[in-house]
Amino acid sequence: MTDDLAERAQWVELARRIATPVLTALAAGKLKATMPVEVAPGASREERAQFTHLEALGRLLAGLAPWFELPWFELPAEESDEGKLRRELRDLALRGIDAATDPASPDFMNFSVGQQPLVDVAFLSHALLRAPTHLLAALPARTKANLITALKKTRIVEVNDCNWVLFGAIVEAILFKMGEEWVVKRVELALLSHEKWFKGDGVYGDGPNFHWDYYNSFTIQPMLLDVLEVFGRERAAWTMLKPAVVERARRYAAILERFISPEGTLPPIGRSLAYRIGALQLLGQMALRHELPQGVSPAQVRCGMTAVMRRMMNAPGTFDETGWLTIGYAGHQPFLGEPYISTGSTYLCAVGLLPLGLPATDPFWQSPAEDWTARRLWSGAEAPIDHATPRPLQYTLMQRLRWRAGRLSAKMRARLKGGV
Repeated sequence: MTDDLAERAQWVELARRIATPVLTALAAGKLKATMPVEVAPGASREERAQFTHLEALGRLLAGLAPWFELPWFELPAEESDEGKLRRELRDLALRGIDAATDPASPDFMNFSVGQQPLVDVAFLSHALLRAPTHLLAALPARTKANLITALKKTRIVEVNDCNWVLFGAIVEAILFKMGEEWVVKRVELALLSHEKWFKGDGVYGDGPNFHWDYYNSFTIQPMLLDVLEVFGRERAAWTMLKPAVVERARRYAAILERFISPEGTLPPIGRSLAYRIGALQLLGQMALRHELPQGVSPAQVRCGMTAVMRRMMNAPGTFDETGWLTIGYAGHQPFLGEPYISTGSTYLCAVGLLPLGLPATDPFWQSPAEDWTARRLWSGAEAPIDHATPRPLQYTLMQRLRWRAGRLSAKMRARLKGGV
């Protein structure tokens, strides 16, 4: 095995370690009985227990879905240890989705009480969009019917002006893919809002205000890209948005790559640090899409992301003695958990593994190792000069397309509250 494929094996092993406790328990109908519910000091364990199991499922699958979606007919890869593990975990995931959505199951999850279910139904929807063949199409008819019922229940959740508007849009996206009626205004609200909230140089506000955190990578840009992949042809205005949205994502991916220190660390900026390597989701997604920014190679992304993965996920205390993730950034640090963080929340780290959806033959895995930007510069080597990207004339575009905020009702603009 080459050094580069040895790195892939480490990613696969981390996927196995993260996924196995959740999917094995859920497929057996024992997730609620066995998964610990850790919360931050002062937070309500009883309150978070209503949501934590759906959090674990949706967030985990959102990260593993591209890996599940790799072509299953490729031999001998499918007979490899990785191929067998992938099939095993995928099959457990299908049984787990069935258990989560079946009202008769002991692990039937909460899709309608409180606001949090919208968040994690959105992550589950994102997973299904990322694996249309080996998750969505593979679900039995009964499970699909239960899933559709669960998805539609989240339409009652009211939200405010923040990244949550994308959750409603991505739920509509999977309903559209499943042949169900979809609510145009939920999609329009998300797209219009983020056009207004774009701050320049590859970064959106989380609502009208700019926040120094990783939400552009945790949720905003990955979901925005995939909502437009689904609905980009449904309206001329949305089609015209795609090039700008992709270019912004490239710029933010370049920023994320430069955030990786020579030692393989990330700046601990903003809230939700307990999502760990989930902070690199957009960088991995742009690699998965083969749309990395100019001057950033697949090999340097692989090496940089691997360095962060090793530092974060191998820190003592990241997993408890029975294999479940704990709250923390570099180890077990429950004091870093916001009131909305619990055990299930931490499984958003899985979205840091999106490049596993690239086959082992892809240049991302096959190219010789390269230092990432910060490591190059701190060693005295050369790296491209960094440049800000100009602020696109999105407001001019919106006017030309007659996108006016007045088209949206006050009620629609007032939807979606809380944290992720």
